[in-house]
Order: sequence, then C-alpha cells, then structure tokens
Amino acid sequence: MAPRTDPRWPLWRLGLLLYPFATAAVAINLFMLALMGQAVGLPALPPVTALALSVPLGFPATWAAARWVRRLIDEAESR
Repeated sequence: MAPRTDPRWPLWRLGLLLYPFATAAVAINLFMLALMGQAVGLPALPPVTALALSVPLGFPATWAAARWVRRLIDEAESR
C-alpha cells in the first residue's frame, strides 16, 4: 500500500482530539447559563447534570471546532 501523500488531518481525527475540550466547554457554559437563569426564576442546574447534558451536545461543538481548526491549519500552510 502506498503512503498517503495528503498530510492533512481529517476532521474525524481532529474531532477525536478536540472532543474532551469541546464537551468540557459546553458543560461549563450550560452550568453558567443556568446560574444566570436563576435571576429570572429558572431552576438551578447541578454540575453533574450539566456534564451529562454536555456529552451529546459536545458533538456539534466538536464538529464546529474541528472545522475551525482545519481552516486555521489550511490558512497557515498556504503562507
């Protein structure tokens, strides 16, 4: 089998690398949003619940982050 000539990382590989970070960011943002929501009468969201909700919500955030990183890499390599 011939070696790959395209040195670019595919989006799925970038996504695997970025998933823990994107999911943690989603969890923190959900928790902070719930804290701000208490000012208008919304119930509090425990940190464990925010983390559990962030697991499925981390996929779209990871996809967006991977596309952003891919664009930045492509831009850096073109210079």
